[in-house]
Amino acid sequence: MEEADKIFLEYVVKALVDNPNDVKIDRTVDEMGVLITLTVNPADMGKIIGRMGNTAKAIRTLLRIIGMKNNARVNLKINEPEGSMRPERTEQTPTYVRTDRPVSSTPTMKTVDQAMEDLKGI
Repeated sequence: MEEADKIFLEYVVKALVDNPNDVKIDRTVDEMGVLITLTVNPADMGKIIGRMGNTAKAIRTLLRIIGMKNNARVNLKINEPEGSMRPERTEQTPTYVRTDRPVSSTPTMKTVDQAMEDLKGI
C-alpha cells in the first residue's frame, strides 16, 4: 500500500477543516523521497497550521512515521493561498524559562529523528 501516507493525510485534514471539499492533495515520488503537496481553502489555513505551527508540525511527524514504516522519506508542503501575505516578523519569539525549578545544564529534548532512532533499537 504505497499511498497510505496520502490516504492518512486526507483523512486527518478533512476532519480538521470546515471545507473538506476544497482539500486537494498531490503526491509525487522522486529520488529524494515522497513529496505531498496540500492545498486547502484559505479560510482553513489556520486550522491546518495551528498555533505557532504545532498542528502542521504534528502532521509532518506522523507522515514521517508512516514513511519510515514503508522505507520512504515523506515531506509535506502546504500551499499558501493566492494573494496571501505573511506578516513581517520583527523580533524573535520569546523564550520562557521556568523559575520554579532549577535549570538543567543537559538538554532533555530530542529531535524527531533521534527519537525514531531510539525506537528502532527496541
